[in-house]
Amino acid sequence: MPSPKVARNPRLRRITEERNAASKDLDRMSSLEIIGLMNREDRKVVPAVGRAVPVIARAVDEIVKRMKSGGRLIYVGAGSSGRIGVLDASECPPTFGVSADLVRGVIAGGKKALTRSVEGAEDRPGDAARDLKKIRLTKLDSVVGIAASGTTPYVLGGISYAKRRGALTIGVAVNRRSLLAKSAAIAITPEVGPEILAGSTRLKAGTSQKMVLNMLSTAVMVRLGHAYDNLMIDVGEANEKLRERAKWILKQASDRDVSAVTRALRQSGHDLRLALIMLKRGLSAKRARRLLLQSRGNLRRALGE
Repeated sequence: MPSPKVARNPRLRRITEERNAASKDLDRMSSLEIIGLMNREDRKVVPAVGRAVPVIARAVDEIVKRMKSGGRLIYVGAGSSGRIGVLDASECPPTFGVSADLVRGVIAGGKKALTRSVEGAEDRPGDAARDLKKIRLTKLDSVVGIAASGTTPYVLGGISYAKRRGALTIGVAVNRRSLLAKSAAIAITPEVGPEILAGSTRLKAGTSQKMVLNMLSTAVMVRLGHAYDNLMIDVGEANEKLRERAKWILKQASDRDVSAVTRALRQSGHDLRLALIMLKRGLSAKRARRLLLQSRGNLRRALGE
């Protein structure tokens, strides 16, 4: 793994630190001019991510393969990049009904780094290895290193440790020539260009990272069966809004009225999968559960579709 000195080598070209010619005299612009400029720059993000779609799809296939054997998806990052990883991971349990351990976010500096800067945390590559050891990283896991510049020592340290453990390594950076892109087995590098505020990678770079992680986690979960059609069939019911959403999902999926849906939910113990089988196949909760077990959790197969 490159040492922190190598990772911070000033001779390495960092797109994230370059100045954007379009934002010259930014401090002299009006509010309307600043916002208009930001909007124009943000339009570059979607095409940049679009060019990376084939590589993102390959990453999804590899993650799914490992998850089917018991692996996890683990994001590793520092600062804004780390927070984006933690955010995506934290949204998976309520959206897809999976364990909080299945998709993890590991950030330099730990939990306190979620709300404030932890000085020097990103400069210690050994800390990433320590943090991954704590969660018992295995060769079945997939580690996604997130670093806008692709040079963050903490992230590089995490990727290096993951490679030694035999895990799948994926790098997400906005520079395809970066150390992260070169060291990870799969490199996802949407090059969005310099920020309007030089070095502020929470802007376009951060937006591209969020888009990539959205694609990775959503596609992985759908491929693993945590959706029915385009509906969140495994959504949690932690609050009133989600309870109403669960009913709406069943109504959409079964084309039954609210009273039938409410009854099926109650009889199934608020298991949307069982409730849907009951509604569509006219079965009791007991028979629906047996059918789902026989199909090894494959909802489409249990429904005979």
